[in-house]
Amino acid sequence: MADQPIVRTSRKGPVLEITFDRPPVQAINRPASRALYTALRELQDEPTLRCGLLTAPGDRVFSAGWDLKEVASGNYQRHLEEDPQLGSGPGGFAGITSFFDLDKPVVAAVNGPAIGGGFELALGCDVLIMAEHAYFALPEMQRGFLADAGAVQRLPRRIPYNVAMEMLLTGRRMDSAEAKHWGLVHKVVPKEKLMDEARAMAQEIGKGAPLALQALKAVMRKIEVMPLAEAMKATKAGKSGIPVYERMMASEDFMEGPRAYVEKREPVWKGR
Repeated sequence: MADQPIVRTSRKGPVLEITFDRPPVQAINRPASRALYTALRELQDEPTLRCGLLTAPGDRVFSAGWDLKEVASGNYQRHLEEDPQLGSGPGGFAGITSFFDLDKPVVAAVNGPAIGGGFELALGCDVLIMAEHAYFALPEMQRGFLADAGAVQRLPRRIPYNVAMEMLLTGRRMDSAEAKHWGLVHKVVPKEKLMDEARAMAQEIGKGAPLALQALKAVMRKIEVMPLAEAMKATKAGKSGIPVYERMMASEDFMEGPRAYVEKREPVWKGR
């Protein structure tokens, strides 16, 4: 098992499937963060890939979060003292929480409990599909630190502030039904149907125009905290300040979509 890769990737058409496999519970340490980033970097850099699908093997756990054994041993603190820049590496914790130039969408297939940093890993994705038996939890407060690798920042923007605060303060579990109730996940399915549903979603997303998919994420990221009037101005061609949006507006694909619609055929995207 020692020589098994922490992260495996598999290309299926326009989708890159990413499997995080660090037994027994997918705890996230620095090598795991770097391995996840490498897979996500492949997604970002390969022009033929349009969507990522992130999951873990089996149905026991998606990720138990930060590797607390590493922290308890003192290795984490020693490494930071030796080189404060080491941290989690490119992309931040879990390779995704600070990967702000990742312009391709990622679907998370949450196959089991996502706890602490495992929840933050899921929150770094764009569409979440969750197995019925899975749950989310943020027990950091009971461990002596904060869930500040994404949960503190993202969760109050996804669900009501007071609900997010309760989870952060108490560490209580949010089951799949509640996650669906708050709109935190797109769909909840029996565990045996999870990967079929997630793959279908990723493939459907992958049908989109490549530059438009990337432009959407870039625009959404830029306008997330803007007032509405300012956000409406953010997509003015030639003035957006968003390179991938400008490339989309000047691309062959920008004309191909309308032409395919008029000619009653499927578009043939070139990504340029």
